[in-house]
Amino acid sequence: MGTIFHGSHIPLRKWVIAFHMMCSSKKGVSALQLQRNLGLGSYKSAWHMAHRIRHAMDSDPLKGLLAGTVEADETYVGGKFNNMHRSERAKKTNKRGPGGKTPVFALVERDGRAHARVMSNVSAANVRAVMAERVDPSACIMTDESRLYDGLDKVFADHDSVNHSVGEYVRGDVHTSSIDSFFALLKRGITGAFHHVSEEHLHRYCNEFAFRWNYRKSTDGERTRAALKATVGKRLSYRATVGG
Repeated sequence: MGTIFHGSHIPLRKWVIAFHMMCSSKKGVSALQLQRNLGLGSYKSAWHMAHRIRHAMDSDPLKGLLAGTVEADETYVGGKFNNMHRSERAKKTNKRGPGGKTPVFALVERDGRAHARVMSNVSAANVRAVMAERVDPSACIMTDESRLYDGLDKVFADHDSVNHSVGEYVRGDVHTSSIDSFFALLKRGITGAFHHVSEEHLHRYCNEFAFRWNYRKSTDGERTRAALKATVGKRLSYRATVGG
């Protein structure tokens, strides 16, 4: 009761194994692999199980704001526009992301934690809102040259940037290498393990990759125990999952 296991007919032993599989795999585990390895009766059960585990991995904003040096950047997730079915292209036409891809904005604490947020569109106002919620005002912000981040030095202790458009990626301690590494893991996982992630559920995959990033210095067992402890007070019904 009162956890993501509520109402599940899957034995807890299999749940614990699923947690360990998802916590120990750097690029994630597909629902089909969970179904096969755990001997689950249907793909639907494995799919719902994986999303419930990702829901447990969701970070709590009350556990502390990101501080110190914090890198900020945006990326776009999705398949090639020309490879989409005609009906899918129509849905993507009004998206602000290139080729109809879904924008993901992320914040990565240098040598620390990460937070990723799926956005309907990336604007200066939306970026500022997420940063105000997740970043301590004493932080030093590192970004690329995008105009989205203009004026952050007036909100935070400092703001510096590198100009990727002219081939500048590092200038002393000024760089966005940490957040580039986080996005690389997210995209390689989606391409290699899941192949396709719908826009409705992309935020849950971001939860999963941010959780593993935050516990990257822990052992697989410690990471699994942390995820299991996070199941308390969280529920995700199948109807809510299907509804997005």
